[in-house]
Amino acid sequence: MADNLSEALKKLKLASADSATDNVESCLDCLLKALAHNNANASEKVQEMGVLPLLPTLLAPQSSCTPKVANIIAEVAKNEFMRSPCVEAGLIPPLVQLLHSKDQEVLLQTGRALGNICYDSHSLQAQLINMGVIPTLVKLLGLHSDNTALTEMCLIAFGNLAELESSKEQFASTNIAEELVRLFQKQTEHEKKEMIFEVLAPLAENDVIKLQLVEAGLVECLLDVVTHTVDGERDEDVAQLKTASDLMVLLLLGDESMQKLFEAGKGSVFERVLSWVPSHNHQLQLAGALAIANFARNDGNCIHMVESGIVQKLLELLDRHVEEGNVTVQHAALSALRNLAIPVVNKAKMLSAGVSDTVLKFLPSEMPPVQFKLLGTLRMLIDTQADAADQLGNNAKLVERLVEWCEAKDHAGVMGESNRLLSALIRHSKSKDVVKTVIQGAGVKHLVVMAMSEHMIMQNEALVALGLIAGLDLVGAEKDFVGAGLVQVLHKLLSDERTAPEIKYNSMILICAVMGSEPLHKEVQGLAFIDVVSKLRSHENKTVSHQASLTEQRLTAQS
Repeated sequence: MADNLSEALKKLKLASADSATDNVESCLDCLLKALAHNNANASEKVQEMGVLPLLPTLLAPQSSCTPKVANIIAEVAKNEFMRSPCVEAGLIPPLVQLLHSKDQEVLLQTGRALGNICYDSHSLQAQLINMGVIPTLVKLLGLHSDNTALTEMCLIAFGNLAELESSKEQFASTNIAEELVRLFQKQTEHEKKEMIFEVLAPLAENDVIKLQLVEAGLVECLLDVVTHTVDGERDEDVAQLKTASDLMVLLLLGDESMQKLFEAGKGSVFERVLSWVPSHNHQLQLAGALAIANFARNDGNCIHMVESGIVQKLLELLDRHVEEGNVTVQHAALSALRNLAIPVVNKAKMLSAGVSDTVLKFLPSEMPPVQFKLLGTLRMLIDTQADAADQLGNNAKLVERLVEWCEAKDHAGVMGESNRLLSALIRHSKSKDVVKTVIQGAGVKHLVVMAMSEHMIMQNEALVALGLIAGLDLVGAEKDFVGAGLVQVLHKLLSDERTAPEIKYNSMILICAVMGSEPLHKEVQGLAFIDVVSKLRSHENKTVSHQASLTEQRLTAQS
């Protein structure tokens, strides 16, 4: 076999120089046979004998040899060691040209050859994108959608190219959405649908393409898949249901595509997706809750959804998962409730529907994603709601858990949200009882640490809460203020010129508030606050300079 191959390759070199088609054809046949027998060995031989540089001239669009030559390139490029030599031999440009051929066999082998050469190489795939293969391939898919092999070749190519960010813009300027949806509607086999799904998922990450897919009718296809697979027992039904419902949620991540499907809350798609929430299927419950969270991205939608009774469905779903404990469903339902609680008009309605009671059932959860969403939901609910803040702030179990989570160093998100909720309970209730509960639960030191946060909003929330603690129960908090080094923290904030004006203002208010405590007063004197504050009298911010004058007077009067 090896001798025959060497002979054939020698002949090929001679024949290609003479363009003697018959000779070339027989040499190519011999080479294909050798590749089928032992691809790696035959490929090495091709490389050794310098055959690759001859191939571009044999890739003439009109030549009868072309499909065989493209097939040979596709076969040798299955080997990683042959891919660079193929590029160096200048095979990519003539192959790209052949994508304009009308011959389906040429198109198929050319697509295979390009796919194998560029396999796993982002730089080569980017080169193909720059050479304009995307519009060409999309056009091919439209023209040859009846040719299964060609269709698969296009889908594999799209799947590879769609992973590159640079491809999305090009895809968006073609009618890929229509072509893929049309192709999807024709498929009956699970494998084919899966292939199309694998292309749709990366493409649907682009907001322009999301909208195109919605307009091309993809959503109806997805709903159809869900209907046919929801009660299926087979693995492929479960897989298709997951893929279709995940893709549905992905389409809702685009603002325009989401609003189009919401249709002012009257959309049939919106209605169908809502019906997933009470489903017996965990995957659909999850997708339904995530869809609501995505629809709840603006106040208008949130208000409409709360009016239409969605909160009840989410609470029933959460109740089913206190015991069953599916973490992803818990997380999704809490995300939806958190988003729905953002508009002020929704808060009281949601509180009277019993949202906080249901959410508190998840307080024992050990899953950080659930803890994070639980905290965010409660914080949104009590914003501006004094009674609710009062009620929750007097819940010693909740406060105890918050203090515990304030120390969750491994989970910055949970730690940050716990601190913010602790502060919010005090700020929105302005209640002496809540302050007492926080002091007894050892929460004060965490608010002092929070005042040094890198996020200004958190610093501010901490300082306002600390000011209320000092105003409502200075005697009770005195020991904790001393132990946590509150006065030193305030000195640091006021001395640092990078501190924001509102933080300086609130720090001075707090200094005045703690002066009524003897040990804290001593610490203030010991740190020579008067020098720091007098400098702030010339601060460019009028509110800060005015407060500095008042604070200086207070410090002088009490020195």
